Amino acid sequence: MNQTEFKNALSKLPLGEVKYFDSIGSTNNEALAWATSGAPDLSIVIADEQTAGRGRLDRKWFTPKGAGLAFSLILHPSVQEKPYLTRTVGLAALAVVDALQARGLIAQVKWPNDVLLNGRKVAGILVESVWSGEEVDCLVIGIGINVLKEAAPSAELLQFPATSLEESLGSDVSPEVILHDILADIIALRPHIGTDSFITFWEKALAFRGEQVQIAEGNGNSSIGKLLGLEPDGSLRLRGEQGNSITVRFGDVRLRPHT
Repeated sequence: MNQTEFKNALSKLPLGEVKYFDSIGSTNNEALAWATSGAPDLSIVIADEQTAGRGRLDRKWFTPKGAGLAFSLILHPSVQEKPYLTRTVGLAALAVVDALQARGLIAQVKWPNDVLLNGRKVAGILVESVWSGEEVDCLVIGIGINVLKEAAPSAELLQFPATSLEESLGSDVSPEVILHDILADIIALRPHIGTDSFITFWEKALAFRGEQVQIAEGNGNSSIGKLLGLEPDGSLRLRGEQGNSITVRFGDVRLRPHT
């Protein structure tokens, strides 16, 4: 990581403070600790390598040195934003999708927290909360992106096919510029997080929309149905095989295999 290039790329954004690490266990862990000790809104932790990166359900996130982009952004939600905190993962996912689509790539959101390029995972998102009593004090949005081919884990470690920006863009990959664009999109989208148009925008970016999917809900149960869209809180809305309405608040989405 060239810290000077990152600082120059981010210099005109209204960020809080910025921390850079050549190597770190987890950018989210660092950001969570920083958030509890007074980090300003829109402060960010960036690392060239993560040795203990993690995703949802404590799954490992692979960030080899010099091959991936790993960062965690701290948000202090306003009173107006707090009713819509469940939409935060959508805020991050849409920012990544928009930054990639601006480069002519076919990017989609694999609900709830992955971004796909041509049907393969290129980025993952982990949103965690810092609480003060019974209220959320701040959020940490962790985003990992496979920049170079080496960042994508080997096939035997994958639960879903992966890709990298290098595979789609060739050698024309500037992680500092991509980071700038994602952060700029988060900042631009943030004031709209409570609007109906935000949900509409998110729905349009959903992978597998209109298709039959199977969702593993993590408790041994699964739901099958046609993926219709999103509920106002960001939950997934399906039409079941009997025509019934199904709402899924947690799970992993996959296309249903043809039988």
